[in-house]
Amino acid sequence: MPDTDADLVRAAQAGDVSSLGSLLTRHRPGQLAVAYGILGARPDAEDAVQEAALVALRRIGDLRDPEAAGPWLRMIVRNACRMRLRGPSDVALDERLAATLPAAEPDPAELLEQHAARDWVWHALDELSPSLRLVVMLRHFTGVTAYQDIADVCGVPVGTVRSRLSEARRKLAEALLATADVAHDDVTALTNARRRTAEETFAAAHRGQFGAVLADHWSPTVESIWPQGVRATGLDFLVRGMDHDLADGVGHRLTNVLASRDLDIWEFDLVSPPEDPSHCPPGAVWVQQRAGGRVQRARLFHTGRPA
Repeated sequence: MPDTDADLVRAAQAGDVSSLGSLLTRHRPGQLAVAYGILGARPDAEDAVQEAALVALRRIGDLRDPEAAGPWLRMIVRNACRMRLRGPSDVALDERLAATLPAAEPDPAELLEQHAARDWVWHALDELSPSLRLVVMLRHFTGVTAYQDIADVCGVPVGTVRSRLSEARRKLAEALLATADVAHDDVTALTNARRRTAEETFAAAHRGQFGAVLADHWSPTVESIWPQGVRATGLDFLVRGMDHDLADGVGHRLTNVLASRDLDIWEFDLVSPPEDPSHCPPGAVWVQQRAGGRVQRARLFHTGRPA
């Protein structure tokens, strides 16, 4: 006898990614029917279903009644469609839906960290092209969620961000369903290793050894892109920039590290000196593209700037 919805939900909440994949596949026709009924048989309807699948992935731990999986999944699609009818928003979908979804502990983000689903997601992300992977990582896994900010980080127009997100969601949802039964690399180990690198980089900077640690992990011909569109090649400009911050008394507090095969994202607070509390923006994001084990291209973006 096939597993019931309740069986699949309980297994998915315990970290069984194949059960979650089976649940999403089982209810996809019903979700599409809801989307077509609201938006018509057009690409927007399929995009809403793909986006809803990502929300369900992140919030499966919130579902208190495993028997209600079908109505819950259709509710997510229904709300996603209504959001599309209201027009684009700079607020991530799962945040906009927060008031309509049942609350539960632990937080969905914690579930993603604790369970095998995290490796499943990152394996599917690695199937995307670097340009698509970057917009998804920023939009769904960092504090950089506004379309204009993502556009600034990526150096592309806002319209390109929207089209890339739409394509990325479709391909990501397809990859998730296609790889639910595949063994995945331990992304947690990769992320932990890259986080240690980030921590050591900032610690080395405050010891006056920033150049040495960069030389270990970054290409000597790295291209760096800075706020206001400044571009530089090589490590010297990076070292001078860090030395300038330290001389001004600026501190750096690492808050988040995302890692995939050839792309890292570091989020960190910028701590202004006490005597000049408005010296620098409150935070920054460093997007690093790797090749051959070394960072070849890096873009720095300041967050929390005044509107």
